[in-house]
Amino acid sequence: MSKRFDYFVVFAEMRTGSNFLEANINSFPALSCLGEAFNPHFIGYPNREDCLGVSEEARNHEPQVLIEAFKASQGLAGFRFFHDHEPRVLETILNDPRCAKIILTRNPVESYVSWKIAQETGQWKLTNVAKRKDAKATFDTKEFNTHLEALQAFQLRLMKALQTTGQTAFYVAYEDLQDVDVMNGLAAYLEQPDRLERLDRNLKRQNPEPLSEKVENFEEMEAALAKTDHFGLGRTPNFEARRGAAVPSYVACAKAPLLFLPVRSAPEDEILAWMAGLDGVSEAELQSSFSQKTLRQWMRSHTEHRSFSVVRHPALRAHKAFCDRILNKGPKGYPEIRRTLRRVHKLPIPKEAPDASWSLEDHRAAFIAFLEFVKANLSDQTAVRADAAWGSQAGILQGMGNFALPDFVLREDELEAYLPAIALQVGVAHEAAAPAPAPDTPYSLEQIYDEEVEARVAEAYQRDYLIFGFNRWR
Repeated sequence: MSKRFDYFVVFAEMRTGSNFLEANINSFPALSCLGEAFNPHFIGYPNREDCLGVSEEARNHEPQVLIEAFKASQGLAGFRFFHDHEPRVLETILNDPRCAKIILTRNPVESYVSWKIAQETGQWKLTNVAKRKDAKATFDTKEFNTHLEALQAFQLRLMKALQTTGQTAFYVAYEDLQDVDVMNGLAAYLEQPDRLERLDRNLKRQNPEPLSEKVENFEEMEAALAKTDHFGLGRTPNFEARRGAAVPSYVACAKAPLLFLPVRSAPEDEILAWMAGLDGVSEAELQSSFSQKTLRQWMRSHTEHRSFSVVRHPALRAHKAFCDRILNKGPKGYPEIRRTLRRVHKLPIPKEAPDASWSLEDHRAAFIAFLEFVKANLSDQTAVRADAAWGSQAGILQGMGNFALPDFVLREDELEAYLPAIALQVGVAHEAAAPAPAPDTPYSLEQIYDEEVEARVAEAYQRDYLIFGFNRWR
């Protein structure tokens, strides 16, 4: 037994050499790897009725029972786990430091081609070369991209879990499987004193040829893979802090089963006025100040509810945040952040609210400086919090997903058409439009907007432009 571990898991995928790795693990006297214990279609191996005395039916009813069986088994036992295996035990496994993690990887193109050939031949293991079946794979770009995305997502999940729990894993590449020293290193990781002199030779490589000889449409595959951005050169960097769901900001109608998930500095007051008109009540009668518990209760009592959010062009939204939260000393303002922006970030705004001397040129210069701050702020380069009033709308909606995503995400310039349609979704015929937003003061965006302003907005809000498909404002 190991002093550190009660059991182990081999995280792998189909056609990565996991059968060969299992065979070599089982060559150590005190180790036993018992197949795909949590495969949803069988238990351990095809045509087996149980694993460690736990039936497939018992495992499906309560998968933790099988985990306990591994812990109680003689020696140190483990299993292979693929990305599509029993999801109910994955968090348990990942968060358990008494579970040793072995991560087996292979070039995803190689594993995909091997999988396609195995599908053609029906041969998933090879112990006798004389019985080897030959076939060529046909590369399907869409299928491969789906395959690759699933593998990468699972690997990122494993890495994140190891990082956040302070654990380490033993990594094995497909090419390492032929190295007896690596296998003995794995035994040392599992605190086993025995060592192998040679590797298991029962399993044979099924397709040792180069890819050019295994793929029917090799040139097509080369052309498709040439378009793959291996280094993420086209990725939009995102260092913005993750947000919570902000449930207390959600507002429900007084009568209609309609829930509004507001995005700060986007249309909000005007939507609340429209919701009040929908029910013929005052805004004070709208339901708000939810907790997650009370919102769940509302959802259960309004079984056919609908929810929506409204997004605004980043230029308009940033300008509103600048005017309401920073420039003007109104009830929505952030006086402490305002002082910090003046003192530390040299934002060219007056100590008090703007007076008659505040010119259009002053306003434009201050707004551009604010956009420079926002860009740095959302890249985690300032000490000031990345407030929801100017945080990216993509990040805010992503945070909502921690509780519940809205059914509809409307654009401000489409409200006249879509709000009546949403009203009909909850059984109310209501043709009234939302009131026009209050103008920004002391100047509007239209008065200062030009190519430079647009460029600064686009730099600060790359994610919103990309994800929502925003173009220049004018």
